[in-house]
Amino acid sequence: MSPGSGARTGVAILPLHYGKAPRWLFDRMVKLAREITIIIVSDFGAEEMLRRLSDPYWFQAFGCVLGFDWHSSGVTTTLCGALKEGTKGMERDLNFYVAEGKARLPERLRKNSRTGDS
Repeated sequence: MSPGSGARTGVAILPLHYGKAPRWLFDRMVKLAREITIIIVSDFGAEEMLRRLSDPYWFQAFGCVLGFDWHSSGVTTTLCGALKEGTKGMERDLNFYVAEGKARLPERLRKNSRTGDS
């Protein structure tokens, strides 16, 4: 929808939030994300789940449905973390894999990335 076709346009001021989602909330997000993912993948397939997750409006709404209402700050990390945790051990059955995380590079690679050496 282009701006001239009746779409609303404007500016949103979304503050950054620091910290983490409370553990009690994240645990609930994991459970609900698991169940919703199972239903969507079972009924429509993994490709449909990926299509939905790639839609920024659907993704933001999914985060809100799961209970994460911190505007947009942190929703990607928190939602993907909940999806990864919720589908852990079910990846093969669902044919749906979540590759999210704040994995740390091995020390030898961290040194090289700081100095620019390879």
